Amino acid sequence: MPGPAIRTDVVDVYVFRRRAQGPGGAADVEFLQLRRVNPPAPGTWQPVMGHIEAQETPDQAAIRELSEEIGLRRGMPGWLGLWVLQEVRPYYFASSNVVMMSVCFAAEVGEEFEPTQGAEHGDYRWVWSSEADRAFLWLSQRGACGEILREIVSPASAVRELLRVM
Repeated sequence: MPGPAIRTDVVDVYVFRRRAQGPGGAADVEFLQLRRVNPPAPGTWQPVMGHIEAQETPDQAAIRELSEEIGLRRGMPGWLGLWVLQEVRPYYFASSNVVMMSVCFAAEVGEEFEPTQGAEHGDYRWVWSSEADRAFLWLSQRGACGEILREIVSPASAVRELLRVM
């Protein structure tokens, strides 16, 4: 029996915003989640996700998916930046015997930004950083949130500007 296929045509985009006042009264970060309507994993809460199209780079796919899935476009007042995350996040789909290698990005939006919903999602919600470990389904997603907090949000990050795509 052959081993699993490997696909590298997926991007995940973790949309986040900084809030002046979080649940404990101090400044905090919220992550956007979208509730999937269609397979795979209908009914689950996910970041913006999509496939890289022919002749598209991963960052071009991330920008397109942000526009299609939540109405966020570069240059809008709510757009604050896009960063590539350092880790490519692998995960395995047993039902199709495929290992997915997802290139991940972080997109920062302004505090006032609210997404528009595409047909792929039934709802959206904002999750405080302190709740991310419970709210995100997959270990790789929880790891991406932690990386964003350490490498993009933290003022102590040495790589924030090196990871900036735009």
